[in-house]
Amino acid sequence: MAITAQLVKELREKTGAGMMDCKKALEACEGNQEKAIDWLREKGIAKAAKKESRIAAEGITVASSNENEAILFEVNCETDFVTKNEKFVSLVDELRNAFMFASCNTTEEANEVKLEDGKTVAERIIELTATIGEKISFRRFQRITKNDDETFGIYSHMGGKIVAVVVVKGIADRDTARDVARDVAMQAAAMNPIAVNRDHVPTEVVEHEKEMIKLEMKNDEKNASKPEEILDKMAVGKLGKFFKENCLVEQDFIKDSSMTVEKYVKDNGGEVLSMVRYQVGEGIEKKQEDFASEVAAQINAVK
Repeated sequence: MAITAQLVKELREKTGAGMMDCKKALEACEGNQEKAIDWLREKGIAKAAKKESRIAAEGITVASSNENEAILFEVNCETDFVTKNEKFVSLVDELRNAFMFASCNTTEEANEVKLEDGKTVAERIIELTATIGEKISFRRFQRITKNDDETFGIYSHMGGKIVAVVVVKGIADRDTARDVARDVAMQAAAMNPIAVNRDHVPTEVVEHEKEMIKLEMKNDEKNASKPEEILDKMAVGKLGKFFKENCLVEQDFIKDSSMTVEKYVKDNGGEVLSMVRYQVGEGIEKKQEDFASEVAAQINAVK
């Protein structure tokens, strides 16, 4: 039987499964809709698909490295409790090991990496969602490479709620380089800078901050009558505080606030080249509901 687009669409509407999964199911079941639904349920796909509307904002971030490559990735779930689940922990270890030896560089490529049993990462996520009964999602992945004369610093905070990876260059002694790089990664994890230095801060971010500073000055009677060009110059001057708070190398070093991160690294003969920081659930709007409001919502839905 020919598998038409209409058949795929109907099955997708019934199960909530992805288009390609519906097509595979129909092909396997010779176009029979009911058998295809059972096929999807057996694979855990239909059950998992129903959870796609849920918000998975908990989870774990992971960073790992070998000689000249480091990886970062984030796996999310709905509740923090699941992060202690043996199957979830096993999944994270499985992904870590697979990614270190894979050639993937993007999240899309990482999703297609094949695991030891031949299933892809995307398929394993669906499988675990069905097994645990809670939405699991593979959110993001990044690979970082460095040269032989550079050093990775990796720091994981709060059991993987935050991870940071930095690359430091120029420190000859390997033990010192590792210690300094780890300290800088700890700084990045703790103080949440948005960039390594001023040159790395996106132009639109700087312009937005500048406009905010100008608006604040205009609301001050002392500056309200000043020309726009004067306010522009004043705003540029005040951006220094913003850069000091948000640029990694300009921040006060958390282990010794008498110096900046840049001075700490420079005193050891090095410089910070790059930084990547992941925090679990950042940018995801968490669902905030208490039990009473949930019951009220259900009652109202019945009316």
